[in-house]
Amino acid sequence: MAKSDFPYVHGFSKKEQDRLRRQAKFWEYSIFEGINFSSCKKLLEIGCGVGANTEILLRRYPDIFVEGIDINEAQIEEAKRYLPTIPYGKDRFHIQKMDAGNLEFKSNSFDGAFLCWVLEHVPDPVRVLSEVRRILKPGGRLVVNEVMNHTFFLEPYSPHVWKLWMAFNDFQYDHAGDPFVGAKLGNLLTQVGFRQVKTEVINLHLDNRNPEKRTEIIEFWTELLMSGRDSLIEASYIDEETFDKAMDEFKTVRRDPNAVFMYSFMRCEARVLNEY
Repeated sequence: MAKSDFPYVHGFSKKEQDRLRRQAKFWEYSIFEGINFSSCKKLLEIGCGVGANTEILLRRYPDIFVEGIDINEAQIEEAKRYLPTIPYGKDRFHIQKMDAGNLEFKSNSFDGAFLCWVLEHVPDPVRVLSEVRRILKPGGRLVVNEVMNHTFFLEPYSPHVWKLWMAFNDFQYDHAGDPFVGAKLGNLLTQVGFRQVKTEVINLHLDNRNPEKRTEIIEFWTELLMSGRDSLIEASYIDEETFDKAMDEFKTVRRDPNAVFMYSFMRCEARVLNEY
């Protein structure tokens, strides 16, 4: 199937918006540990969505101003509603609709940029990263977190979960996304002119040595896949019976004292050393 403008597999419902905020809190330690934006005054967040990671950025780095962009109006409106409710958000952010491949900002105008789970959804990540490179000042810092969906592993063997997982990946790839883009980030960033490119694979490996955390992440993954149910079934990537059996297998894994969960994602940091 040829790639086309993708529909977001998770949808844009209120339920999904709430899930995105829970997801941001769930991943906060893994995503932000070791990242230092403390020297940045003005930071661009691409794909800010409902403001879930924006809230974390504002909390962790009290001296920055976040310019957030997204392509979906429903997400933007929710971010504008939500962020003013946090006590440390006042006058420290601006959210607007914008195409990440055609940024409406002057060159060399930001100290930093942050992208999280964004490039997996865009048809031309090189174009997006080139635009980010353009708007960053010399010395500006970029942090990107991206998926590597080929790393998913679940024990005991759950054939219907695998079918569902591959349906997710096929849907994303067929609709102009890339569920494996994390592994390619080093090449992509170097290609558009970033320097001091550092890649770090963040591994999640949970077994019976940490049963509470293992249960938590299996429940998170169940909710993640549940959020794509309607889109996948409607587009005939999977049928209801297979989906329901996958959910039953997740329940079985969650109860198994010897269950194993593994997943890895890529975190990249890079710098701009010259003016664009």
